[in-house]
Amino acid sequence: MTRGLQAGEWRPGEAIPSEMDLATRFRVSQGTVRKAVDELAAENLLVRRQGKGTFVATHAEEKVQFRFLRLTPDDGDRGGDPGGMERRFIDCRRLRAPADVSRALRLKSGESVVQVRRLLSFRGTPVVLDDIWLPGALFKGLTAERLSGYRGPMYGFFESEFGVRMIRAEEKIRAIAALAPEAELLALPLGAPLLGVERLALTYGDRPVELRRGLYNTASHHYRNELS
Repeated sequence: MTRGLQAGEWRPGEAIPSEMDLATRFRVSQGTVRKAVDELAAENLLVRRQGKGTFVATHAEEKVQFRFLRLTPDDGDRGGDPGGMERRFIDCRRLRAPADVSRALRLKSGESVVQVRRLLSFRGTPVVLDDIWLPGALFKGLTAERLSGYRGPMYGFFESEFGVRMIRAEEKIRAIAALAPEAELLALPLGAPLLGVERLALTYGDRPVELRRGLYNTASHHYRNELS
């Protein structure tokens, strides 16, 4: 089933065949299919809808579209918009991948990447500065104007416009001090404490498709995670 998802046989938001049909196709028991579907649903690859069936998960799904956004205001108020954040795209350019970015994204020497710099603000106060690197071959035609014109989550845009779905992510977090010009963009004094978050997002087959390095101002926010 995972191969079918990876090959695009069932697109994000589409219903997959019934358990009986899948059991016949793969020549296994219906119980085996149900267990496989349960596991894929637990990994947020599929979504069960009572009385309607099972669908390929999409970043447009309300309950999962912001599951990668972990920064929460200390007062718990996310604001009026989903995620509670205002965003501004500072830069979007295509360049040869730096060596460290190339290694992280498993690119060949000389391959291009798209670098995006984005500022997230909450109630007018800058709280996150993101530097994002994307494989150039997968994101042809990506511009700051196209990003700014999309009103939903960035991963929803990647999914709908470029066919790239983020399945899971690995993160590394450390405390750092603000340097210029990042301190200026975040409206902070030089040396102010920040949370540095490096995220590698992967698609089907554990293929890396995004490297994101974010600087988080946690003066009135905290990084929230759920462990199970």
